[in-house]
Amino acid sequence: MRHKGAVDIVTDVDLQSEQEVCATLLSAFPTHSILGEEGGARAGSDARYRWIVDPLDGTTNYAHGFPFFCVSIGFEVEGQLTLGVAYAPSLDELFVAQAGRGATVNGRPIQVSTTSELPQALLATGFPYDRREFARALKSFELVSLNSQAVRRAGSAVLDLCYVACGRLDGYWEHQVMPWDMAAGALVVLEAGGTVTATDGSAFSVDGGQVLATNGQLHQALTATLAGI
Repeated sequence: MRHKGAVDIVTDVDLQSEQEVCATLLSAFPTHSILGEEGGARAGSDARYRWIVDPLDGTTNYAHGFPFFCVSIGFEVEGQLTLGVAYAPSLDELFVAQAGRGATVNGRPIQVSTTSELPQALLATGFPYDRREFARALKSFELVSLNSQAVRRAGSAVLDLCYVACGRLDGYWEHQVMPWDMAAGALVVLEAGGTVTATDGSAFSVDGGQVLATNGQLHQALTATLAGI
């Protein structure tokens, strides 16, 4: 285990996982580009195709034996998400979404919750590694907590998104998040019938650095709650 920052760590498993994933992808698709958390961007000769890989989302959880972590792989064609896969090995749950074909967990179709009132909603968020950004994250955590049933912070953005998709959570937001934390999970939410935007309600972008994902019914209320933070 090594530190990339004051509290941001990387383990040998992060590196080995990304090596295995990227080697497998490149053996099948040698002209495609790959964006990986640990290896950065690998430009391919065909810019239409990009794989976005988080080899171990929830590294801190993994390092402490807290079983909430996963491997995440998203696939873009000409900038559009077309495939998202996330596997949580400790829970043996595989989330898969393909554009226009729905989302599943372990082969079973999933859909977002029907919660329509924010005070009855169970939500999730994440905190940034950059401690200078903590004030904003804590302010939004407090404000949303006061207006909802509860807010969880479990430490894996990908699984938070997948849990919104299967109805275990009603929504998730984060003000500072990386492409590999969002790519697969965002498509899983969309294909399960949810809504995904930036935190201010503007159009979602994998490279946009922020995300708000909900069951759709709560989206306007959460956007309004987060406005001005």
